[in-house]
Amino acid sequence: MSATFGRFAAALALGFAASALAEPIQVNNVGLEIAEARYSLYADFHLELTPPLLEALKNGVSLGFLVEFELTRPRWYWFDQKSASEKLELRLAYLPLAQQYRLSSGTLHQNFPTLAEALQALGTVHGWPVLGQDSVDNGRKYIASVRMRLDPAQLPTPFRVSAVTNRDWTLASEWKRFPFTPLAPVREAR
Repeated sequence: MSATFGRFAAALALGFAASALAEPIQVNNVGLEIAEARYSLYADFHLELTPPLLEALKNGVSLGFLVEFELTRPRWYWFDQKSASEKLELRLAYLPLAQQYRLSSGTLHQNFPTLAEALQALGTVHGWPVLGQDSVDNGRKYIASVRMRLDPAQLPTPFRVSAVTNRDWTLASEWKRFPFTPLAPVREAR
């Protein structure tokens, strides 16, 4: 009986270890801060590319990532009310002639000499304005959520099927939820 329990415990531990390894993006630090009547998100993601994604990147396929933010207001009598939702598109590409990695967001881009530096910059989202101060009620409790994922819609058409059907092409964090209670800004006396 104890040998069977030991095998069960070992199998359970291996299952937890495998599920921990299966989440290639982790959210380490997240919060909201106010600046100039807007709330900005700061979040640190740690991510590693799977071997097929790394090979595709080295062969000229740019990888599009999506950072998603949601703000909901819990209600005891009905479904939670979604108060805000924002998306930030980021793109990681390899430039073979320059032997550099390029991280882009809209028309802005920055080059990095190593993949590790590019992934660190990709995982650092600071100062992203996600909602206005007038879109939330001061003192009311909200739940803020954030996640990062590889966006299959930004991949070239031949890779989209692989991104949906192949686990090696699925790269996403879990939703990181944290409480948020906006407070009235402190006005400086003149």
